[in-house]
Amino acid sequence: MTRKLFGTDGVRGTANTYPMTAEMALRLGAAAGRYFRTDGRNRHQVVIGKDTRLSGYMLENALTAGLTSTGMNVLLLGPVPTPAVGFLTRSMRADLGIMISASHNPAEDNGIKFFGPDGFKLSDEAEAEIERLVAGVIEPAQPRNIGRAKRIDDGLGRYVEYAKTTFPARGKLTDLKIVIDCANGAAYKAAPQVLWELGAEVIPVGVAPNGFNINEDCGSTHTRTAAEAVVAHGADLGISLDGDADRVMILDETGRVADGDQIMALLAGRWAEAGRLRGGALVATVMSNLGLERFLQARGLRLERTAVGDRYVVERMREGGFNLGGEQSGHIVMTDYATTGDGLIAGLQFLAAMAETGQKASELVRQFDTVPQMLKNVRYAAGQEPLSAENVRKVIGEAELRLTGQGRLLIRKSGTEPLIRVMAECEDEALLAEVVGGIVAAVEAAA
Repeated sequence: MTRKLFGTDGVRGTANTYPMTAEMALRLGAAAGRYFRTDGRNRHQVVIGKDTRLSGYMLENALTAGLTSTGMNVLLLGPVPTPAVGFLTRSMRADLGIMISASHNPAEDNGIKFFGPDGFKLSDEAEAEIERLVAGVIEPAQPRNIGRAKRIDDGLGRYVEYAKTTFPARGKLTDLKIVIDCANGAAYKAAPQVLWELGAEVIPVGVAPNGFNINEDCGSTHTRTAAEAVVAHGADLGISLDGDADRVMILDETGRVADGDQIMALLAGRWAEAGRLRGGALVATVMSNLGLERFLQARGLRLERTAVGDRYVVERMREGGFNLGGEQSGHIVMTDYATTGDGLIAGLQFLAAMAETGQKASELVRQFDTVPQMLKNVRYAAGQEPLSAENVRKVIGEAELRLTGQGRLLIRKSGTEPLIRVMAECEDEALLAEVVGGIVAAVEAAA
């Protein structure tokens, strides 16, 4: 079955527009409830978290109605980070976890992500089956078996306490001043609290959500805000999260940014030295810089590449028994600690490196020299397939020939937005710009 609802990270779109409508959320809830109510047990429950978007209220209520209609008991967590939902799904023995969030997207978007009872995101096969149920007739529960819903007050506190346990007991943050940018999103309470309780002086940024300002000129996709705060306050470090806190960017004391590749390189090197990097490999996507691959090879380690999307990184990690992976965009997956990317815990691991080595952030943020990389996004109209155009295919083929032996090229459709992503790497920056520019022009003409 070809999936139409689910992308690379759940169901996502503009709020109050298909598929992010209350009607579809109700059907998704009912379908997910029916999918997980297959064993005849009386007690079935689901935890639901959300970020700070205004549309979260609408989708939360609709999902709750759908889930309870099929006999699921719903535990509402309120605003919590996405990794907290993965953690609490498993911790609270829930059958299902749901996060309402569009991650780093603007406030008018929203999304629905599903987690299985093990705390990991659902497989493609499970999502396809839920989509099949959505398209059919969903059998409701008998009147006596309709589920209940209630607010859970201690969910956030459970996650805060757990996050603190991932920071080495011998490491102290009492001498550090840290800027934490929460993107006016899901971690606006949890992240500053964790850092303060571990002893840091905390400068919070992006902690005044109003339903509309999530990711607006702040967070991991707009690191300038955190960088300016780091410099203005003379902070030792900046931690910049995205709207649902599953991504992170680290900023040193000068405001320089370390992306996901640099953070993964730091952790992979340290974990390998300590004998705790399982499988001698790091799992990352095809978007990760060639410089990261060279860094690992120089240390006798491997880079296992996957399709774009942290779900595919996690799948490969679980298949191969690896415990570290992620994306250049800032998803850092550490299965010793979490079932999905966790920006806060990744930030704590960076802080642990500072505490244990005595080095400044500026000495740790650049682990390798990046190969020049260029990424351009081209938006296309609904129903268009620009990558199928004959001229686009011709231009891409010519570009691949020109880059042979000098770099690499990656063209793909976004799994969450109507975008064609054009990425290339090449030591020759003039050739890089020429190749990417030619492909972008061809795609724009066909879009």
